[in-house]
Amino acid sequence: MPELPEVEALAHHLREHAVGRVVARVDVASPQVLKTFDPPVTALHGREVTGAGRFGKHLDLDCDGLHLVVHLARAGWLRWSDTVAAAPPKPGRGPLALRAHLGPPGRGPGFDLTEAGTKKGLAAWVVHDPAEVPSVARLGPDALSLGRAELAELLAGRTERLKTALTDQALLAGIGNAYSDEILHTAGLSPYATAGRLSAQALDRLHEAVIGVLTDAVARSVGQSAARLKGEKRSGLRVHGRTGLPCPVCADTVREVSFADKAFQYCPTCQTGGRPLADRRMSRLLK
Repeated sequence: MPELPEVEALAHHLREHAVGRVVARVDVASPQVLKTFDPPVTALHGREVTGAGRFGKHLDLDCDGLHLVVHLARAGWLRWSDTVAAAPPKPGRGPLALRAHLGPPGRGPGFDLTEAGTKKGLAAWVVHDPAEVPSVARLGPDALSLGRAELAELLAGRTERLKTALTDQALLAGIGNAYSDEILHTAGLSPYATAGRLSAQALDRLHEAVIGVLTDAVARSVGQSAARLKGEKRSGLRVHGRTGLPCPVCADTVREVSFADKAFQYCPTCQTGGRPLADRRMSRLLK
């Protein structure tokens, strides 16, 4: 899933390549991707792109006061092209969900919103104010804007696991499964630690890790082409997606805890005092 660094890099790419261009046409290949109907998507036609930004993991394209807000979900992506095919795409064919022409169709640039797989979560809204998007309105403070005292205040009294708290967008916006693994590994904290019971020293390490991991990831990602961002993300990860490989810090084996449709990774030596965490799915299989 694209998280804060990748979405920030996509916004930067659009600021560099889309701002100043005019939306000539928007083709909707997958009707379910649009979550609004008023204003219609055709209201974007003829408007100049005046800005691009980010709200948590949401991408925002400002078209002279009318906003196209996109959440890429787990398997969505933005693919930029210097020349976009003129022929409207056929609905329901392949991963293409929406195509934006930022110039004469067939002669100008633009981008596709695509989504792999059968489980569809990619969503787009056309709104006058991004706050009209329910999932934007519910966002907590942006993870990169948070001071140490604010983080402590957010976590105070919370009883869920730290991994769960870090990925709760209503609490803290922008961090997903991958970067929460990286942050917890960098901070030397267990994913199963209780969020509201961290010591002052643990909170110091957590805040430093949130800012450091995300800042480094943004620095690696911004300026990369959209096509290279996924590879750049993978190359910078130390534990996430590296089950069975040696930890780059201590050489212990990176372990995994699996759930119904996702998993997280961690290093026992660095994060849990050498103790493997309980994996209920594996425990059931071994009975």
